[in-house]
Amino acid sequence: MIDALLEPSDLPHRLPRFADISIEDYGPAIEQGMAEQLAALAAITSSTDEPTFENTLVALERSGERLDRVLRVFFSLLSADSDDDLDELNAAYAPRLAAHHDALLLDDALFARVNAVHEKRAELEGEDRYLVERYHRDFVLAGAALGPAEKARLRELNQEISGLEAAFGQAAQADSNDLAVVVDTVEELAGLTPGEISAAAAAAEGRGLAGRFLITLTLFTAHPYLSVLENRELRQRLFEAQLARGSRGNANDTRAIALDALRLRAEKAQLLGFDSYAGLVTADNTAGTPKAVRDMLERLAAPAARNARAEQAALEASARSEDGRSKIEAWDWPYYAEKVRTSEYDVDLAVLRPWFEADRVLRDGVFFAAGRLYGLTFEERPDLQGYHPEVRVFEVARDGEPIGLYLLDLYTRDSKKGGAWMNSYVTANTLLGEPSAIVTNNLNVPKPAPGEPTLLTFDQVNTLFHEFGHALHGLLARATYPRFAATSVYRDFVEYPSQVNEMWMLWPEVLANYAVHHETGEPIPADVLGKLEASATFNEGFATSEYLAAALIDLAWHELAPDEVPASPEAVGEFEAAALSAVGLDNPAVRARYYTAYFKHIFGGYASAYYSYIWSEVLDADTVAWFKENGGLTRENGEAYVRYVIGIGGTRDPLESYAEWRGRPAPIAPLLERRGLA
Repeated sequence: MIDALLEPSDLPHRLPRFADISIEDYGPAIEQGMAEQLAALAAITSSTDEPTFENTLVALERSGERLDRVLRVFFSLLSADSDDDLDELNAAYAPRLAAHHDALLLDDALFARVNAVHEKRAELEGEDRYLVERYHRDFVLAGAALGPAEKARLRELNQEISGLEAAFGQAAQADSNDLAVVVDTVEELAGLTPGEISAAAAAAEGRGLAGRFLITLTLFTAHPYLSVLENRELRQRLFEAQLARGSRGNANDTRAIALDALRLRAEKAQLLGFDSYAGLVTADNTAGTPKAVRDMLERLAAPAARNARAEQAALEASARSEDGRSKIEAWDWPYYAEKVRTSEYDVDLAVLRPWFEADRVLRDGVFFAAGRLYGLTFEERPDLQGYHPEVRVFEVARDGEPIGLYLLDLYTRDSKKGGAWMNSYVTANTLLGEPSAIVTNNLNVPKPAPGEPTLLTFDQVNTLFHEFGHALHGLLARATYPRFAATSVYRDFVEYPSQVNEMWMLWPEVLANYAVHHETGEPIPADVLGKLEASATFNEGFATSEYLAAALIDLAWHELAPDEVPASPEAVGEFEAAALSAVGLDNPAVRARYYTAYFKHIFGGYASAYYSYIWSEVLDADTVAWFKENGGLTRENGEAYVRYVIGIGGTRDPLESYAEWRGRPAPIAPLLERRGLA
């Protein structure tokens, strides 16, 4: 039913009627949504009235309501529960949606009206004035001030780039599915939990491989199972499968697609007056310039590489003692890191999994902390249906007043892209009469067999707290205009609230509330927290190096001019190696968190912005210090954080708001101390 996509749902908080939506509905709904928005834009530009905030900016904000409603569902399912038909539809509509976007931002008459209001913005205040400023910036950076010939070429570029990005995502996902590692015997899986083994058996059976086991791949290079699998040959197979994605010279090879996209992005940036695509992207982020980003990343690279080398020496000493191995490879690092962590700090993260039963972590950890800080409660609503049978729906209230829905999609499947993320289905804004929000978190936890508990790894618990930080941002932000609703903030700011929320995972009061053994009911040993805190910077050289390597690969690609982008797919590896060698991050035992051929972040929303995580972490580390200094998990602290950070959405400059709260900008020292780089 096309109306199930276009019209506001009559379900609580406007939850989409997923059961009434079929694949055949998306095309007509997108077509109608685009046509309606173009008609609304024509009404704005044909008006003979003097341009005003109301008849231009507010009308512009209203114009895409129905199309936006369709696309929120479409793109959310494309990442969470796709199939060949949905992928084909995306490939067909990605260029058309890019063209539609250009029809808005490259319209001369519309820009003239926006510009006229912008020239009189001093007459406006608060969110109204900021809306004018942000829209004007959008138009300028999109090319609204270019001449006709330049605009025509820009339209071509945008359509080609969007088509390439869609093709990259589909090929990368297909190759990840194809490269999942098949294991013949359960003995080879020594080190995995019963739940993980049953998940591998179920995954194999789902592909017609009954009696065998299938390890599906994760988005990032170092698969979590590398830290526990005792079979070194299997560790190597798994690591090499992770590394091979998108670069095997087959139909799913992504390298040529990536190079074409990079070349066209570089041409687009020059057309818009920037030296590089990195310059275009950072111009509309808090970083401002690529130089500011590179200066920070390179400042951190040398000490991170130094720390990683010291860690490597310790790991190789452990390997010699245990296995007589004098050198460790990249697939050995996570395994021996846990050995050293155990011997030096008496902390074995793998043995903590029985205390991390998923539902307990969710209800008594994630939800508990949100309740103490923000007055939130979560009631599961089995009567409300998500987009997949595994999706759980919770109604969220604040101080007893319903404010929205939280959807959780925990488990991995072939129809879901790798990684973890948050999406919004409805964003709270006054203009469109949407007082509540609907957000969803996606993770990729292997699903155990029926009757087996879902036991999370330490990293998966951290990921759940992280993604829930995004969810809180979407649930608690309030804005007048859709342009500023939920997480509509600068790309290099959006990770900050999610990183802050990670701190509550090990907060003593929170940990004690959720970390209960799933069989015995015993609380996690009292001394574990102290050991975890003592080992906080353990392996941080590796973690920082693998992240920085990926961020620098992203930046290096997007600093190139069009004629500097290599033509041959085989040159991709050479370029990556040179970029990392230049900053000392070329240790073969410490691979980048992502490489170009499966770096979905940068062939999607994080193009030239993967640096955002550590850029945001400067604010995060300073905020964590503030919470610790001011009593931690209190409602008063939560209210301040809502007032100045997650409650404002994109309604004002985030760094100005932060400085108003803290009385100063965030210093880098807390970040350096946290990562052992001081």
